[in-house]
Amino acid sequence: MLRYVVKRLLIWIPSVLLIVLGVYALAFYGAGDPIKLIFMRAPGDVAYDPVRIEAIREQAGLNQPFLMQFWNYIWNAIHGNFGNSLVSGRSVWAMISAAAPVSLQLGVLAIALTAVVAIPLGMIAGMNQNTRLDYAILGGALLIWAIPAYVAGPLLMVLMITILPGANVPYGWGGIFDGRIVLPMLVLAFQPIALIVRQTRAAVIEVLSEDFVRTARAKGVPETMVALRHILRPVLTPIVTQLGLIMIAIINGAIFVELVFGLPGLGRLTIGALTSSDYPLVLAITIIGSFLVMASNLLVDLLYPVLDPRAADARSAR
Repeated sequence: MLRYVVKRLLIWIPSVLLIVLGVYALAFYGAGDPIKLIFMRAPGDVAYDPVRIEAIREQAGLNQPFLMQFWNYIWNAIHGNFGNSLVSGRSVWAMISAAAPVSLQLGVLAIALTAVVAIPLGMIAGMNQNTRLDYAILGGALLIWAIPAYVAGPLLMVLMITILPGANVPYGWGGIFDGRIVLPMLVLAFQPIALIVRQTRAAVIEVLSEDFVRTARAKGVPETMVALRHILRPVLTPIVTQLGLIMIAIINGAIFVELVFGLPGLGRLTIGALTSSDYPLVLAITIIGSFLVMASNLLVDLLYPVLDPRAADARSAR
């Protein structure tokens, strides 16, 4: 077990560094000079003052070679310093720290809702394969999968106001116990729910053909106990492997959900950073998002020995 965990960590650390290098290279070579982009949006002729632009680039450290900039960025990031915003001058880490709790709470609620709704529905669909109930659940999952977050958010908001004329517009943030969080949480959980329903259904159908399930049924074990005691645990193993995809869906969906519902989280901060060409802020948010996806994949690897020791032994033997 310890050998397996150490091996996963040794693979994960250089992978994270490669991701950071790739993101930094794209930011360095891709979007153009961020200082010029900022000043081109400013009123007047300030964008055509090359002396002032070069002075700001030198102050921000953007006139150094790529490798030197990358090394300085990694060294500062290790010490919690992601630089300052080129637009507001505030600390990037302070801006992210203020917005991250909102996105984190919303994401945790969306994942919890996904687990509570999708796993039971997927098990019901799988245990009633090729019935009307199965088709209804699978069709509903495909329907919500096809609706992107930037469409589902406004539609649900309009639908709520139409059905409940006296209801307040769910706009803004009041914490996880505020009723305004219900619609953003639903929209953010749509695609993860569809993904897990389909994954759970496929896993249940596969497990139903195993000998231990047929033996339990032959002994007269109630169907509910068969599902909970004999089917659920092996079904959870492939579901956990989808954690990385769920994290990607939540991070991508949060950008539109937070903008539509006026939530002061990382998604809304990302939109503001992109529209204002705030190079340090865009870079930090992208790296943190990539790190979250990589961390979720590492968590999946570390959960394998708990859910299926045989899978961990097979991976360690490679």
